[in-house]
Amino acid sequence: MIEWLVPADVGLSASAALIALSAATSFLTAAAGIGGGIVLIAVMAVLMPAHALIPVHGVVQIGSNAGRTAIMLRSVQWQVLAPFCLGSLIGAGIGGLTAVQLPPAILNIGLACFILWSVWAPTVTAAGRFKVIITGVFSSFLTMFFGATGSFVSAMVKSMRFGRLEHVATHSACMVAQHAIKVVAFGLLGFNYGPYAGLIVAMVLSGFLGTVIGKHVLVKMNDRTFHRVLAVLLSLLALRLLYEGVVLLDLF
Repeated sequence: MIEWLVPADVGLSASAALIALSAATSFLTAAAGIGGGIVLIAVMAVLMPAHALIPVHGVVQIGSNAGRTAIMLRSVQWQVLAPFCLGSLIGAGIGGLTAVQLPPAILNIGLACFILWSVWAPTVTAAGRFKVIITGVFSSFLTMFFGATGSFVSAMVKSMRFGRLEHVATHSACMVAQHAIKVVAFGLLGFNYGPYAGLIVAMVLSGFLGTVIGKHVLVKMNDRTFHRVLAVLLSLLALRLLYEGVVLLDLF
């Protein structure tokens, strides 16, 4: 049983840490609306082999986001999902076929500017569906290379000014779709998920536990507090990306 849970190229202590971290990061995303996926992939990058990082993270994120979607199903704003999925299919297809990667400096600065604009811009109207499609295209292209684009998608959803439950539920549903498309794409490109199946299952189950606890915290918040917290978290993440991009430009 232990051997099934522990991939040979990960090890027992690292696997245990990843299972615990999955619960903690799912709690963070369920309670605050953002942040869990980025923290998880940052630690996975240290504890897992590089070739498995993005595809395994994608499967774990499907489970984590599917759990949030399931327990908040009535709050999902389904009108957002169709244009987002259309964009995601296009973006993942381009990402899977191209070997070209954007310069990291330009990528970080562009992402930071988009997030800051989406957080502080006026509310999106029905005409903003084109923005949802473009977000799906760009974020799905990026997730093929970088894995965690939840903050990018969350910024788009936040600009629609949903209530806190609607925001988390809709964002989670979008991320299920995006990660599912990515996981299928990596499978078609030849990645073998088999050796990591046990670890993935354990991380998904621990992630669901974190989601359940996080939802109780979310329900106790009011919408105004939630959006303030989310705006601060997204802005800090964006400023971090902006700083990294400027450093990579090596202008000074």
